[in-house]
Amino acid sequence: MATRNQTRDRNSRSDKSSARNSAEKSAFNFDRVEDNAVPLLGALAAGAAIGIGANWARKFLQQKSESMMAGNEWDEILKLEHKATLAKFDLLLATEDDETGKRASLVKTIHYALNKHAHQEEQVVYPALRQANETVDADHLEHEHGYVKTYLYRLENMEKDSAEFLPTVREFRDLIEEHARMEEEQVYPRFKTSMSEEQNAKITMLMNKEGMKMN
Repeated sequence: MATRNQTRDRNSRSDKSSARNSAEKSAFNFDRVEDNAVPLLGALAAGAAIGIGANWARKFLQQKSESMMAGNEWDEILKLEHKATLAKFDLLLATEDDETGKRASLVKTIHYALNKHAHQEEQVVYPALRQANETVDADHLEHEHGYVKTYLYRLENMEKDSAEFLPTVREFRDLIEEHARMEEEQVYPRFKTSMSEEQNAKITMLMNKEGMKMN
């Protein structure tokens, strides 16, 4: 029969185990990094090359696909996605009014790329920024995602040979470029320097998991 002290010891160990398990379930607990924290986002750039006629664009996207599989961290992955998406915009801007089918296809690939990119940021990166007291920047960046959705809606519902199509694409591209510049040059570098290697790896692992949900 267990003594009263032995029973208290077992209960104490059980309480500590429960608390530890609860902490590990927290989305931004950085104490434990899983082994499978490997970026798996190459499909994004590879899939975007479907139906694209320009050789330089296919080569660019192929290079980005290969580099995405090389074990980049979360901020490097997002930067590559920015560049790949801007390349798709440039292809769209190079189309003629009679290439309505090509324009519609490119709008779809841009929509997919931006949706996946925004999902990763909104589910992992921006919440982590808020937890690190970077709430103002996180809120600003997420607010801009609303404008992204508005532009996507306009382009998808606009006649692809409309005189307003390419000007709208240019406005949209400028928004994406400015948004990406703020993230790459200001917010993300400051955030990353405040974290340990384990914390960065945790963010990468979580972001990749969210990205795979969008495949």
